[in-house]
Amino acid sequence: MTPKIIQSKAILIVGLKDNLTFMTNAQGTANLARQFMPRRHEVLNRVGTQKFSIQMYDEFNLKDMTPHTEYVKWVGVEVSSFETIPEGLETLTIKEGNYAVFNYKGKPEGFLEAWQFIHTNWLPNSEYVLDNRPHFEKLPEDYYPSNPITEEEIWVPIK
Repeated sequence: MTPKIIQSKAILIVGLKDNLTFMTNAQGTANLARQFMPRRHEVLNRVGTQKFSIQMYDEFNLKDMTPHTEYVKWVGVEVSSFETIPEGLETLTIKEGNYAVFNYKGKPEGFLEAWQFIHTNWLPNSEYVLDNRPHFEKLPEDYYPSNPITEEEIWVPIK
């Protein structure tokens, strides 16, 4: 897996969030998606059609992470401004900065292996270190985790 290095502008997100752990990630993300996805078309000033799955860690340190490590999970869409926010939805600004962007295409259950490769192989052997900004995945409009083959972009904050 070879990433593209992208200098990202600030990204404005409208969506829903919850506090999860690695143990509760699958069910918690599914719950957020079930709540948000029917409402995504209420967001008027969307940028593109992609959906975002975002993880915000206090301090990302793979060596210290356990199945019970807590983080904030977001499911949402990008918007051009926060002028009109549907009731009950929340906003997040992802600060500008560099990202290593990996294209993942494969079985949904293979995502974890790709994610581990990025953090245990690619990153330590690159010229970059993690930046303390959100990690996220950009998912196409037709993304469904039950598809046998999925495509998504994995965005890892670097400096």
